[in-house]
Amino acid sequence: MSHLSTDRLHDVEIRNFQEADMPLLEGLFRSVTAREYAVFWWVGDPANWGNVFCAFRQGVMIAKGQVSIINIVPPGSLSEARHSIYMNLKAVPEWEHDFELMDRLYELLYARALELKATLSAEYPTLLCVGNDSGEVANNQFFKERHSFRHLNSLFSMNRDLGFPLPELTLPAGLEMMHWQMATVQEEEDYLTLEAEIWPDTPLGSNRLAEYKRNDLWTALVVREGETIIASLMVWREDNYGYIEDVFVREPWRKRGVAKYLLTQAMKYSGSHGLSSVRLMVLTTNPSALKLYESLGFTAIQEEIRFCLDLK
Repeated sequence: MSHLSTDRLHDVEIRNFQEADMPLLEGLFRSVTAREYAVFWWVGDPANWGNVFCAFRQGVMIAKGQVSIINIVPPGSLSEARHSIYMNLKAVPEWEHDFELMDRLYELLYARALELKATLSAEYPTLLCVGNDSGEVANNQFFKERHSFRHLNSLFSMNRDLGFPLPELTLPAGLEMMHWQMATVQEEEDYLTLEAEIWPDTPLGSNRLAEYKRNDLWTALVVREGETIIASLMVWREDNYGYIEDVFVREPWRKRGVAKYLLTQAMKYSGSHGLSSVRLMVLTTNPSALKLYESLGFTAIQEEIRFCLDLK
């Protein structure tokens, strides 16, 4: 149920984000993230501002929403694969229960999501998704009860303090690790083909890969057997910690300690650049991955719950 007084909406302005709004955005960010682990998206560069809608009242940014294409299914993928577009919608605490305001932003975001969907291959359906911290009760309620989003999955954010010693590990004979910057379009395509083999339902796609590569200190660590890539992960800097993403080992080479080795190398890389910890995310329903990360000293610090609906 909305707690919004309609009188409060009459002087609310909603429009796309502009550069002059940056100080107001910083105020909104501080207000929303005063709650530990709130999931808040930054607005990105000006090319992205058409995907960002903000609500203002009496000179204050009281809410912001944005959408982004996250996964693009490449041609020839499994029939059950889905494109995914994610939404992030946040309000300052005194407005987060005001669902009529949230609805006005949601309608604009949904319309923009449909425009983005039209740029994707119609061969595969598209999911509209949202991810929130488990403690963001009002926001989760808005999507579940107000707009009938269903549960998609849940993920733990795990942290590893680099002040503690790392194990000294070696790769099995015949395997070699190296940094891979994916410097050419062909190399990126080769990686995305391999990545889609591992996660056919949620392939990364070229746009997301390009976004990852723009992060400070980004690198890919890969293990090869001869010319064949058999395992990989990416790591970069976020704030004062390293962030590890896209960890995989191909099926014939699993259970040989390759992932554990790669993770220790990613942690050493982060530590060599003065970072004090590393983080990663893992599905709460993936016990083998959880066991691996816990064996290396990772601990869960946050749970993100993701919801979705079919975008039609």
